[in-house]
Amino acid sequence: MEIGRNGGDQEGNLIMAHHLNSLLFARTKLSSAMLLLADFGRYPAQIANIDKNIIAPYKHVVRRLNGSDSPSFEKRPILVFFQGGIHRKDGGRIRQILYDLLKDEKEVHFTFGRPSPDEIHMAPIGMTHSKFYLSIAGDTPSSNRLFDAIVSHYVPVIISDDIELPFEDVLDYTKFAIFVRASDAARKGYLMKLLRRVQREKWTQMWERLKQIAPHFEYQHPSQPGDVVDMIWQAVHRKVSSRHSKVHRQNRYQMSQKFLNQYKMERVFPFSKLVALWRILDLLAF
Repeated sequence: MEIGRNGGDQEGNLIMAHHLNSLLFARTKLSSAMLLLADFGRYPAQIANIDKNIIAPYKHVVRRLNGSDSPSFEKRPILVFFQGGIHRKDGGRIRQILYDLLKDEKEVHFTFGRPSPDEIHMAPIGMTHSKFYLSIAGDTPSSNRLFDAIVSHYVPVIISDDIELPFEDVLDYTKFAIFVRASDAARKGYLMKLLRRVQREKWTQMWERLKQIAPHFEYQHPSQPGDVVDMIWQAVHRKVSSRHSKVHRQNRYQMSQKFLNQYKMERVFPFSKLVALWRILDLLAF
């Protein structure tokens, strides 16, 4: 998809490569294009970086709650919820560590394994009875669980040191999510103590903010103002504008000199044309 004209090079193209293995054998040839990605987990930094690319959210699996159906603090007896695979590579090893730490804790629902269709259908029930949801790094930094949490209006606890978040330049995630370093979460008792200290008033502030921003993570057809597709196009506009601004900053001295030299030439050029005209008139006079 062309988003600008740059002499035919890739910088004017937006390429949707949201799946982790998209364009696996063509990435190096498309490295200068703007990519629409889920995260940077399986990309080298020279191809995928926040200066050039757009992060888009996964489509949530669970049904989005209406604000009026969202249980308040007192109606959520489960403190922490997680459901998913725990045997993961690289940064995802923290899942196994957290399972070992939390499996016997009261107020915690922590199950693992690949969910069946019935379990996916039933998951929102457990989620809406929970105050916090663990969004833990897996094989890659991000997953759809974060966005399930957002549309279910329960506070995400993000334990993923390398995660890149959609629209973070305009959304302050600290107003509706809690960030915990993996090294801290791996300390015995740290996570439970941290979450139990969150008082009703603070949790309610985050819950109210979740209800406000949840529409930004909703894919719709046709797109509506403020939904995911609209937010993506706004992000593209900001990225292109930022790129143009960066080019202007980098070239400000060179372009200033070029402008001044051009101004001088414009002053000189008409005079030289006048001299040439006088010479022609002199020749014609003979």
